[in-house]
Amino acid sequence: MGLFRTRTTAVLGIDAHLIDVEVDLYQSGSARDFITVGMPDMAVRESRERIKSALMNSGFGYPAKAVTINLAPANVRKEGAGFDLPMALGILGATGALRASDEHAFAGELSLDGTLRPVRGALSMAVCARRHGLRYLVLPKENAPEAAVVEGLHVLGVRHLQEAVAALRAPEEFAAEHPAADTDGVDDIPDFADVRGQTTAKRACEVAAAGGHNVLLVGPPGSGKTMLATRLAGILPPLEFAEAIEATQIHSVAGQLPTGTGLLRRRPFRAPHHTVSDAGLIGGGSGVPRPGEASLAHNGVLFLDELPEFARNVLEQLRQPLEEGVVAIARASGTMRFPARFMLIAAMNPCPCGYYGDASRECRCTGGIIQRYLGKISGPLLDRIDLHVEVPAVPFKELRAKDTGVTSAAMRERVLRARETQKSRGFVNSVIPPSAVRALCALDEAGERTLELAMRKMGLSARAHDRLLKVARTIADLDRSPGVQSKHLAEAIQYRSLDRSYWG
Repeated sequence: MGLFRTRTTAVLGIDAHLIDVEVDLYQSGSARDFITVGMPDMAVRESRERIKSALMNSGFGYPAKAVTINLAPANVRKEGAGFDLPMALGILGATGALRASDEHAFAGELSLDGTLRPVRGALSMAVCARRHGLRYLVLPKENAPEAAVVEGLHVLGVRHLQEAVAALRAPEEFAAEHPAADTDGVDDIPDFADVRGQTTAKRACEVAAAGGHNVLLVGPPGSGKTMLATRLAGILPPLEFAEAIEATQIHSVAGQLPTGTGLLRRRPFRAPHHTVSDAGLIGGGSGVPRPGEASLAHNGVLFLDELPEFARNVLEQLRQPLEEGVVAIARASGTMRFPARFMLIAAMNPCPCGYYGDASRECRCTGGIIQRYLGKISGPLLDRIDLHVEVPAVPFKELRAKDTGVTSAAMRERVLRARETQKSRGFVNSVIPPSAVRALCALDEAGERTLELAMRKMGLSARAHDRLLKVARTIADLDRSPGVQSKHLAEAIQYRSLDRSYWG
């Protein structure tokens, strides 16, 4: 009996860090001593009772010794119950029941009877174990399909503490887990054919999907804004492998990944309620910061319905991720960064009653009320939204028409073709670097005149100028045009309707 070491990982942000679990048994005046050091949180400190009961109920017994457990390095915060399994194995090893192995890492929460519960961040753990050259990662069975997507690592899924012991003693007797079957999941997303009328709004959604642009939909209640937004994910291209890894890591760390899921293949679609807090939208919270809705929408869509109903301070938090594609959360111990490159789809009424500008319904709002309502959305935030689209009420004839209009399948085909063109350039149009905007979005003389007139009349900022050109580039890609023509620019300008009609 003496010192024994096992290995595990600690997840911070979306990355995991390798942790040595050092266990020492020694004589003491009280055999009930159990000390855990190395910046453990409350869940880790509470593991004593879970581990003791799990060892005894699994038939291993509990040593009549004092236990000291060191989680090294000590400057990395340890959070959650996933340390139960390596700590329990460390105690068994310190009694002489197990041999030490530098090829294994373990994670799992123990029940009192020794069964294992799933943990958060399994994919990040697998990436960390592979990076450090470990051969085996032993996890609860429910987490195994997620971790198994990492190549070059044997993921062993176990259901009980006894199986984990067997996996340490004879890992070759366990079959390595395999990742879950891939599916993009677009077949069960509602079709754009369900939306009657709204030809202009559908076209704007197609342009947004083709270039990864942000969209603001403005119209009266019942005009189809939410229907348009929820169908947009169905015309986006499937996640590439690197994108899927990032998205899956974020959802796993946040505890949002369904049990038994491997890689996410469908682009995320997040629609938080307007009562969400800034920590809920951007991330944060007490203890180790967690990703918020903006990061959960990474490589997908963030839909904000009833935009002016969100607290203004919450909306202003979106300015950094919309510009940089990352969320930085500052703490006294340092700054943690979460990826947050998403398409923002926002919807709102034109006024509090919803009928400002509607020819069929009278608006009851005064000018001052409308301005206060619209004033909840700041100019800098609007600048970061590429397409401002009016969604009017659908006329009766269009509502009852037999022709369903364009389908998601047809729109998706055009979007994928445009994305392939952009892929050959190395980036999606919405993130064209400033140094490349002029070269990729060059205008002829007529286009220069059109742009100058639009900038002067609409009072657009330099940021809006660049975003206008990027949208025009996307329209040209959909048109299979090598250059941006004046008609492409004209269509992009019409998608800044709010700059003309409302905030102007």
